[in-house]
Amino acid sequence: MVLIILTFCAIFLLIASGGLLLFYREVMLRRLSEVINPHKEQKTLRGAIQQTGSSLSGMVEHFEQMLPKSQAEVSIIRQRLIRAGYRNDSGVKFLYGSKVLVPVLLCGVALVSGLARFSPFFVYASALGLGFLAPDFWLGRCITKRQKRMRLGLPDVLDLLVICTEAGLSLDQATSRTAKELTKAHPDLCDELGVVVLEQRAGRPRSETWKHLAERTDVDSIRSLVSMLVQAEQFGTSIAKTLRVQADTLRSQRVQAVEEQAAKTSVKLVFPLVFFIFPALFLVTLGPAVILMMESFKTLFNH
Repeated sequence: MVLIILTFCAIFLLIASGGLLLFYREVMLRRLSEVINPHKEQKTLRGAIQQTGSSLSGMVEHFEQMLPKSQAEVSIIRQRLIRAGYRNDSGVKFLYGSKVLVPVLLCGVALVSGLARFSPFFVYASALGLGFLAPDFWLGRCITKRQKRMRLGLPDVLDLLVICTEAGLSLDQATSRTAKELTKAHPDLCDELGVVVLEQRAGRPRSETWKHLAERTDVDSIRSLVSMLVQAEQFGTSIAKTLRVQADTLRSQRVQAVEEQAAKTSVKLVFPLVFFIFPALFLVTLGPAVILMMESFKTLFNH
């Protein structure tokens, strides 16, 4: 019996030691491969992430066929996606697919979390409504953020355009150079300027390309800039002076907007003062006096 136990232990130790050797051999080979090819694993991980994202987007795009839509509605959605910076054709399919998938996910969350037990009809109706409208709200928020970034970066772009035009470059060359130089600082606006450059190289007139820029971005400052550039081209005035005046105007408008926000703070502070600060102040100052009065009245009525 003892011999059988010793034999079993010896076989177990041999198998365990062999497994450990094989495991450490694989770990050693993996470390050697990482030292020899340090970027191989990163590329593989990046490729796996991209493949997963593409498969998920493809799955979401299949759901867009379940929603009825007209050509006018699709054109409006495509225009909004372009304003948000998504020019890919699959953006429309992804948005409509998310309008189907997000309500289903919210209903599943309501079912798993147990919220549907209180009022099933209200919870599921709210989940369906919020899930259907959530992609539109998200797209509107993306458009607002992108427009704000372009509005803030426009004076810097105009300054570089002024420098390039005063250095002897034409407006087309200055636009191309500005789109390359300020890509990291203001990527959204430089992306739109790159589209303007591509349209000009394709043979479209300059005024038409700038009008397309105003339509794509839907920013008031860019619309005023485009109108001034078109008028300068029609009447033959200096482009550099026009850009400089527009840059100064935008900076003065930014200062005025900041002063307006600062002037509004005094009015906005009234509500916190009335509802939060004044009650606490009254409680601290008048509380002890009220307690003393209550005690004095109590002793008076007892006597």
